[in-house]
Amino acid sequence: MIKNKTKQRIGLSLSLVMLILATGWQFSSREKKASPPNIILINLDDLGYGDVGAYGATALKTPNMDRLANGGIRFTNGYATSSTCTPSRFALVTGVYPWRNKDAKILPGTAPLLIDTKQETIPRVLKKAGYATGVVGKWHMGLGDGNTDWNKEIKPGPNELGFDYSYIMAATQDRVPTVYIENNSVVGRDPNDPIQVSYDKNFEGEPTGKENPELLKMKWHHGHDQSIVNGISRIGYMKGGKKAKWIDEEMSDVFLTKAQRFISDHKSKPFFLYYALQQPHVPRTPNPRFVGTTGMGPRGDAIAEADWSIGELIKSLEKESILENTLIIFTSDNGPVVNDGYHDEAVEKLGKHTPAGPLRGGKYSLFEAGFRVPFVTYWKGTIKPAVSDAVVCQLDLLSSLAHLAGQEVKGLDSQNYLDVFLGKSKKGRNELILEASSRTALRQGDWVLIPPYNGPAVNKAVNIELGNSKEYQLYNVKTDIGQRTNLAQSQPEKLKQLTATYDQLLKGYSKAETGTIKLE
Repeated sequence: MIKNKTKQRIGLSLSLVMLILATGWQFSSREKKASPPNIILINLDDLGYGDVGAYGATALKTPNMDRLANGGIRFTNGYATSSTCTPSRFALVTGVYPWRNKDAKILPGTAPLLIDTKQETIPRVLKKAGYATGVVGKWHMGLGDGNTDWNKEIKPGPNELGFDYSYIMAATQDRVPTVYIENNSVVGRDPNDPIQVSYDKNFEGEPTGKENPELLKMKWHHGHDQSIVNGISRIGYMKGGKKAKWIDEEMSDVFLTKAQRFISDHKSKPFFLYYALQQPHVPRTPNPRFVGTTGMGPRGDAIAEADWSIGELIKSLEKESILENTLIIFTSDNGPVVNDGYHDEAVEKLGKHTPAGPLRGGKYSLFEAGFRVPFVTYWKGTIKPAVSDAVVCQLDLLSSLAHLAGQEVKGLDSQNYLDVFLGKSKKGRNELILEASSRTALRQGDWVLIPPYNGPAVNKAVNIELGNSKEYQLYNVKTDIGQRTNLAQSQPEKLKQLTATYDQLLKGYSKAETGTIKLE
């Protein structure tokens, strides 16, 4: 009898232990820390503040961009660091002000890699945190060592900066070489038809837009009169590589397919995708599916095509059941330009649409439209939809995303504003140096200071105010978003204060808490 009771107690004890173990396992599973989110950074090319419906566009429909903007945080004071592409992209990827790097200017397609391979970058930081990393689309930050042989492996490039996978164009759609590059190698290269590229002189027997206008399907307006590819003359000269040359009208579909494939291949672990669309940069060559859909010519149609591509990307995330675990950042590399080198009816068919919205200037400019751009963070189920007036900058994505992934970055201009990007705070940057073709300006609080600069007031080729003036310019962009009233004379104390701050910043003051590096 006693033995039977002992056996029963032992049996009960074992059952209890098993129950505790089982319960404990289930509890630990429930409490297990959630995996970090996937991150997709969507960066358009020359998309203006006023080109998106959620930012005020009415003549142009952008339902998928609006879905992100209305379902996430729509920043009204979101900035690129520069009003031109290469320096803007350099700052975005590295978290370093472009004016610190003398070579961070609009680069030709033959330029060497702009970023040091030892430098910290967004993909490198996230890779340390276990992310798969990829870039698809426009690169324009140089490749190789400056003596690139396009018929061999092209190093260094994105893959040497932390990207596991890359499928890119070297520079811009209007510059040679007009080929795709996948993981350091030209796609479709043919050893029997070697690629030659030059920005100095043409190759014998090769037609150009300047000398052979009869071969063009899109006439050049200024600065795009050299080698002809697909009936479009480009900047620079190219010979060979017939099988490798892209078809402009298929470019958006090609990049979208590569982006979708990257998502499906890496859905089982956290991934970072830098999806750099080429629209609406010139030459604007939307697929025939989109031609005429907006009534605004190729520029409007290219934006519609880009919007559709974003929608398809979102569908891919929904199909893989990972949309709710994906942070999407949507922005543009700089402000808008309408006529940027080709006769494509962009000006004639603009109608009442205002690509810069209420802002003054545009691409190349020191005024707000040069670098204040659409800027949205979207994370379904995590970020609550809101509009934020906080000043945010692409410069700070490196430190903010690093923090999100459990990493810390020090010694860069980039600062951690993750709470602002996630909508938990509305306290953004107080000071920001902005750059336009080696000229700089300061935003501090609600104020913008533009120092005196020589040069034309207007770039007549593109019809954009550059912000140059012989006098200081001072604007309160909260009360005067269009920068119509220069307060430099009526606000002498504020002018003095901002001038001192601006000079101090450019001299390279350093504060440990901001992680700002010191200028040499």
